[in-house]
Amino acid sequence: MTFKGVLFDFSGTLFRVEDTESWLRAVLAETGHTLTEPELAEKARALEAVGALAGGARPTLPVPDRLRALWATRDRGAEEHRAAFTGLSRQVPLPDPDLHDALYDRHMRPAAWKPYPDAAEVLAALRERGLGIGVVSNIGWDLRPVFRAHGLDPFVGAYVLSYEHGVQKPDPRLFATACAGLGISPEDTLMVGDDRTADGGAVALGCAVHFVDHLPAADRPDGLRPVLDLVDAG
Repeated sequence: MTFKGVLFDFSGTLFRVEDTESWLRAVLAETGHTLTEPELAEKARALEAVGALAGGARPTLPVPDRLRALWATRDRGAEEHRAAFTGLSRQVPLPDPDLHDALYDRHMRPAAWKPYPDAAEVLAALRERGLGIGVVSNIGWDLRPVFRAHGLDPFVGAYVLSYEHGVQKPDPRLFATACAGLGISPEDTLMVGDDRTADGGAVALGCAVHFVDHLPAADRPDGLRPVLDLVDAG
């Protein structure tokens, strides 16, 4: 198979969000609130357990009944996304109730995200090979500024974000929109992601799929490089 385009997921695939403790520490500093180091560590663990950081760890504690339906469709709209994640966050008492919205705002900033070490290299190599590149993400906010801030936007020919279309992966309509945006057929497209359910939805459209591990950036220095081997093999 000769690929003409590659679609990438965002979080856990091309970029990784900061860890929960750094996230909380940054917001406390920005807002002038303080916690002792033991308190900060305890609050960070609690926020991680409830899954309050979008792009971070999934909840290890049950999602409350009042949030369960919202959680299932959180990526279909900006309001739903904010309500779902701040709802999870509010399970953890913080010095000021407004901090929950401040935490959500922080995670949308480019400073909260870091590209995987090989992301720029792989995207540049794909572009040099003449392949179209798209980003297909389940998300509730505009991630384009993150790509621009980290110098990866010039490589991307199409962004398809769930909240802008009112549907979320694995719905094949998102992948179809990305392929159309790049002017390539699904059969000529490789989807790269970290979620076997969400990103695996591209198979129903006829795309090939390759999965990477959702790990901290430092722990996955070359997880994207196999994509080049797949493209070259085709």
